Order: sequence, then structure tokens, then C-alpha cells
Amino acid sequence: MIAPHLVIAPSEDRGRGVFTTKSIPADTVIEISPVIVLTSKERKDIEKTKLFHYVFEWGDTRRQACVALGYVSMYNHSYDANCAYEMDFDNLIVSIRTVKKIKKGEELYINYNADPTDQTKVWFDTH
Repeated sequence: MIAPHLVIAPSEDRGRGVFTTKSIPADTVIEISPVIVLTSKERKDIEKTKLFHYVFEWGDTRRQACVALGYVSMYNHSYDANCAYEMDFDNLIVSIRTVKKIKKGEELYINYNADPTDQTKVWFDTH
């Protein structure tokens, strides 16, 4: 499920991103997407490709990875994220939920550290 008002569009300085064409209240689930789980060996192989920037750590030990279908892999990172992602290991899905009210036309961000308030440095230079 992807909310019909979500679109992929150019992001000012980050390539592409996910935007909304209407306002969204806080605490709204806007996407539920299935994942393809990769073994730890497959994860190491992916690290040598462009896909590395689009996969998520997966599983209780975080040794596996997953490719999230839908728009999930297109949300850009922010330390002041307006959305959060939630992983359901049993049902093999990732959900995106708003954590703030979002205005029409605004880009949607997740914090790649999982917790929207986590300020731990990520593995790439941020904008």
C-alpha cells in the first residue's frame, strides 16, 4: 500500500525523493511495502553495487539486508525526519509512518538510523 498522494520527484540536492501532493497528519501510515530478504553473504555482494545505498539492515542481528519494494528505498535521510520506518520481520514488510504534520508539496524524510531523533553520524556526507 502506497498512499495515492505520494510521488517520486527531483529533490533539490539529493537526486530523487518522496513528496506529498496533500497535507498529511502526524502518526499516519503512508506506506506498507513487502521486502526481499538477502542473506548475510548476499548483503556483502550488494555492498559492491549501487544497490548498497538502497537496502536496509534486516533481522534481529542486522546481519541480513532487505530490498524494500514500493517507495521505501527512495526516502532521503534527515536527522530531522518527518517520517519513521518500522520493520516487521515476521511478515516481511516495512511501514512508513509520519511523525510530524507534513504540508502539501513537502519532501518526506526518514532517519537512516531508524529512530527519527537519532543523531548518530551516517555512513555518507549529509546535506
